[in-house]
Amino acid sequence: MSRTIVFLINSLAGGGAERVMATLLAHSGTMKGACDVHLVLLDDEPRAYDVPSWVQVTQLDARGSLPKSYLQTRRLFKQLKPDVCLSFLTRANVVNAALKGLGHQVLISERVNTSAHLQSRFARAIVKQTYPKAHRVLCVSSGVASDLAAHFAVPKARMQTIANPLDGAAIAARAQGQKDCALPDGPYFVAMGRFVETKNFSLLLSAFAKADIAANLVLLGDGPLRPALEQQRTDLQLHGRVLMPGFQENPFPTIAGARAFVLPSNAEGFPNALVEAMGLSVPVIATNCASGPSEILAETDRDAITFPVDAPYGMLIPCNDANAMARAMEQMEDAGVRQRLSAQAGKRAADFTPEKAAKAYWGAIQASLERADA
Repeated sequence: MSRTIVFLINSLAGGGAERVMATLLAHSGTMKGACDVHLVLLDDEPRAYDVPSWVQVTQLDARGSLPKSYLQTRRLFKQLKPDVCLSFLTRANVVNAALKGLGHQVLISERVNTSAHLQSRFARAIVKQTYPKAHRVLCVSSGVASDLAAHFAVPKARMQTIANPLDGAAIAARAQGQKDCALPDGPYFVAMGRFVETKNFSLLLSAFAKADIAANLVLLGDGPLRPALEQQRTDLQLHGRVLMPGFQENPFPTIAGARAFVLPSNAEGFPNALVEAMGLSVPVIATNCASGPSEILAETDRDAITFPVDAPYGMLIPCNDANAMARAMEQMEDAGVRQRLSAQAGKRAADFTPEKAAKAYWGAIQASLERADA
């Protein structure tokens, strides 16, 4: 009898988790015909990513509501009768775990550092109530797993780490396209992300103002902190040297042309943009935030890092240290340093293939089926 596997996510609107879901399904062709594969989208939003035609897609209309997500998914699952459901993102994960009583194997994928991501007590309480119910929790980094164990009562024995995939060929092809924004003359550093507190672009501006470098800085992205960052840029007299062109549909030509990519975050789950830059052989600078940069750049847990550190695949610096970031940017002025880190970045990025990630996810699904049959 064919098994029914459901992938559950809020939507396929633009975003890192959504892109990973689409990439995972695109590299799951070996499962075509072996089981019935469904993708369930909780919200009726335009899709930024395509999925294979053999994947059956159901689009609900929960409109961002957790209760509606639960009720609509429950109604659908009673029809589909899934053997396994693998979910991405917090709302989908909570719904999946809450529906455990329907009898399917519950696999949830946690893609952020949960403590940093969830600000309200209510949200934290819901996660602490539901996540431990999952049969398996798949984390994008060991730091994410450690946080779930320490603060959300998820048993370590039920967790597994699967790093996000990098579709290097697709990114390289897109990097050959037209740049979406005007760029400064001469060399520039680049950073990308939503303008929110955890991304800490304020630190980057402070460090850039301190750094004794001639290069400019390009900040790709947008968000609620744009006015504050624009004011900081003015206060630091950086208006002519810091470009903030907004969200870019295709940021990869801009990233590919940069002197270095900078990640100033206070919190990540698995920083996709960092690995994407590395996949383009761009040297990188990153804070040792929870979670992911230390595992990517030094192949070790964050807590094992002592400074100064000579990370093999990029420059790793303390969080919230503008002086350290300024020094790292100054070091990137050295062509020999850039050449070495460019080669190392490309080498490390090759470890994060879509095929490897898809094999790991389907391995977890198969193990869940075997546990259910035992």
